[in-house]
Amino acid sequence: MRFVILVKATRDSEAGVMPSKQLLADMGRFNEELVKAGVMQAGEGLHPSSKGARVRFSGNKRSVIDGPFTETKELVAGFWLWKCASLQEAIDWVKRCPNPMPGDSEIEIRQIFEAEDFGEAFTPELREQEERMRAQLGGKAKPRSAR
Repeated sequence: MRFVILVKATRDSEAGVMPSKQLLADMGRFNEELVKAGVMQAGEGLHPSSKGARVRFSGNKRSVIDGPFTETKELVAGFWLWKCASLQEAIDWVKRCPNPMPGDSEIEIRQIFEAEDFGEAFTPELREQEERMRAQLGGKAKPRSAR
């Protein structure tokens, strides 16, 4: 199972406050543990929403909303992509994580859909198309049939 681990933003992260040297070192050690355990597939911090944008869809219309965005509790400051045997394993790893923010913080865990989750709607043609796209990514993500 794959999970995206979302580090929720805080007022400090949205204000551009950078992590301390100690937090960077602690996170580096935690990330090394994740890599050695074969859990971590990717992970990055994100710039504040003031440097971002949203695209709103309404029928065939598209409108762009420039950041910053006001609801800090709904924003993401960083993410990991993990491969775990279960949600409980992902929870156990998150509980070992250093607090990613200077004060109170929250990390959300969400399972990523796999091809089999879509049932019959994910036709053999769509499956082949996805496998071709994954192969074009340069082997960074294995086609589902190779897992």
